[in-house]
Amino acid sequence: MPIGEIEKLVNCIGRLPGMGFRSAMRIVVHLLKRKQTVMDHLIKSLISVFENARECEICGNVDVKPVCFVCLDKKRDFSTLCVVSDISDLWAIERTGFYRGLYHVLGGKLSAIDGIRPEDLDISRLCRRISESTTTNELIREVIIAMSADLDGQTTMFFVKDEIKGLNVKITTLSHGVPVGSDLEGLDDGTLIAAFKHRHGI
Repeated sequence: MPIGEIEKLVNCIGRLPGMGFRSAMRIVVHLLKRKQTVMDHLIKSLISVFENARECEICGNVDVKPVCFVCLDKKRDFSTLCVVSDISDLWAIERTGFYRGLYHVLGGKLSAIDGIRPEDLDISRLCRRISESTTTNELIREVIIAMSADLDGQTTMFFVKDEIKGLNVKITTLSHGVPVGSDLEGLDDGTLIAAFKHRHGI
């Protein structure tokens, strides 16, 4: 059994999502065997992210700059805005390479059990972004509400819809290619692309 500082590292890694004690042990052993080639780069990356990572002041994504790489990309489709609950969903959608519009991260989903209320989500900034786009050359014409197909996700979707329905934008959601009860970040690229292709009004 690992002891002391090594055991602490195993325990830290084991508490990460999707990890367990055995997986954490294998990762630590791998790192120890490759201290110079793997661990050194990992340590530097962790320190850099810890010191520099911040929330994008426009969309809520995370990057090492005040404005993230998506919002800075002038080749994006500024007429389309995809609303997601968390940055993991944004990264999952971005991974497909299919969607080329902008994003807005709410920072969670409405949940009575977890005590997450509308005021805990970044909905006011979303409404402001849509409203203010009418005064620029980057008019938002469509808002895609891309929520997980569970109860909290669907509740959040309909709440956001009600909040923005008077802002003169087309409101759509992902198709039923997204299985009921699923999280966006866990879907394969093909399912996500199909869901975007066949999105529909709500």
